[in-house]
Amino acid sequence: MDIFDSMRASIKWIWSLAATALLAGACSDVLNIDPTQSYRAEIAFKDETTLDHYIYGFYMYLKNNVEQFNSNATTYTDCYSDIMKSGSWDQSNHGYNRAILSESSFSSQNAGSFECWADAYTMIRRINEFLHDLPANRSRFDANYINVREAEARFVRAFAYYKLLRVYSRCVLRTELDGPEQNDKPLSTPEACWKFVNDELSWCAENLPETPVTTGRLYKAAAYGMLSRCALYAEQWQMAIDAADACKEHGADLMPNYADVFALSHCVENLISIDFTKDGVVSHRADLFFRPSGDSPYHKNLKLFSHMGPTSELVDEYEMADGTPFDWTTHGSDPYTGREPRFYASILYNGATWEGRTIETFRGGTDARQDYRNTGAAESTVTGYYLRKFITENETAWETMGSSHFGTHLRYAEVLLNKAEAYARLNKYTESMDALNEVRRRVGLPDRSASDEETAMGYIRHERMVELAGEGFRFWDLRRWKLGVEVLNDKAMHGVDIVRNDDGTFTYTQVEIDGGSKRIFHERYYAFAIPESERTNNNAIDLSDNNPGW
Repeated sequence: MDIFDSMRASIKWIWSLAATALLAGACSDVLNIDPTQSYRAEIAFKDETTLDHYIYGFYMYLKNNVEQFNSNATTYTDCYSDIMKSGSWDQSNHGYNRAILSESSFSSQNAGSFECWADAYTMIRRINEFLHDLPANRSRFDANYINVREAEARFVRAFAYYKLLRVYSRCVLRTELDGPEQNDKPLSTPEACWKFVNDELSWCAENLPETPVTTGRLYKAAAYGMLSRCALYAEQWQMAIDAADACKEHGADLMPNYADVFALSHCVENLISIDFTKDGVVSHRADLFFRPSGDSPYHKNLKLFSHMGPTSELVDEYEMADGTPFDWTTHGSDPYTGREPRFYASILYNGATWEGRTIETFRGGTDARQDYRNTGAAESTVTGYYLRKFITENETAWETMGSSHFGTHLRYAEVLLNKAEAYARLNKYTESMDALNEVRRRVGLPDRSASDEETAMGYIRHERMVELAGEGFRFWDLRRWKLGVEVLNDKAMHGVDIVRNDDGTFTYTQVEIDGGSKRIFHERYYAFAIPESERTNNNAIDLSDNNPGW
């Protein structure tokens, strides 16, 4: 047994990024390598095979951060916003309702549900270990090959910093392998942190290949797309525009059919996709949480939790097919006919056709809405709707092997909306609406026009809400726009209660879905608390140096 076989035998975790495609060309089975354990330079840099699989391990961080599919969807951040509602108080470790309805959910000690400091810095340290040993081993490899491996590692490190900054606004920049003597480092400003991230992504974009080395690997368009997002957070508007343009120049585009984006993992629109396997080796449990409760009899009578439901705040935002706003007064007798394509690709509603049957969310129906309560779980929709995007119609392997629907970190539609927002911030409204209208034309909606920032941003916020619905953007967008207090605080969200009348028609009534409580979002939630453990153990940070309000 050589040293590589020994390493494989001793370290037990399963990596998967595009497992069925990427790994099929690399080996006959899934290779068990963990870069967060037992790192040894002589193993990692032994040859191209071992180095390649060690780099695969860094991709694990991307896999673990597909929030819809993280364990039991325990970090599905849209449930902290106005567009999705969990029907569980705390079942399956879903802390969403505790967080949005309880004052005690967040404290000055840590970020509560969003705490990611230790996890991110663990990955950052492992990548810094790799980068520390890279110069001494670079000459042993083809120059282009080793540059691409370095770019992949640095991209994942930049992504870890992006996660930190999104939660805490600032962090400690550890850009090299630190020893005990480097433990004490101050918090960097948000500006310095975002500059580091954007500089890293720019370097990665220049050094990643034009097309993926193998399916699922990072490439230029993905790096430029991620740069467009991070530049938006940094309020570097021209950088966001330039990155979006470069993303397009390197092959990114919209798929002609919106629904195909959620059916085809690797396409010109899905720039960073995470594949899971149908054999149960690398899977998730999304079907249990997103599927309609009435699916159970058709799937071995499995218990479905059906916790996650779109709110009326989201569903009512989808336009009619001709681009006019949906309105209950005008369209209330037949609310689900004649809506735009994204509605049908995203939402399962009363009367929708699904797996050869009709969804019934009316009272007494097979998928009936249940009232939300602050104990236990409803185990059905509490909003009257289900999210369609992350479940595959007529798929059955999940019954025994776990769910295999792919997750997406980044797609080109978001990049276009990033570009639209950046142009709006620069008061270039024609260019802003050009980018936004490219997204709208894909689904046959009429063009928008704007001549001021308020109008343009209103259109952009609407478009991000429906185009990216359920994909993990809404909560962070509201924080980034400083609209969390206005949209969420002291508010109750809504669903639809449906009664089937004797003549077969339906009566629809909007109802509150937060159990009689009002939601909580304070100003201090725009930057959560720096962990007390960091402020205590890092002598370069004063214990009192916390984010505002904490």
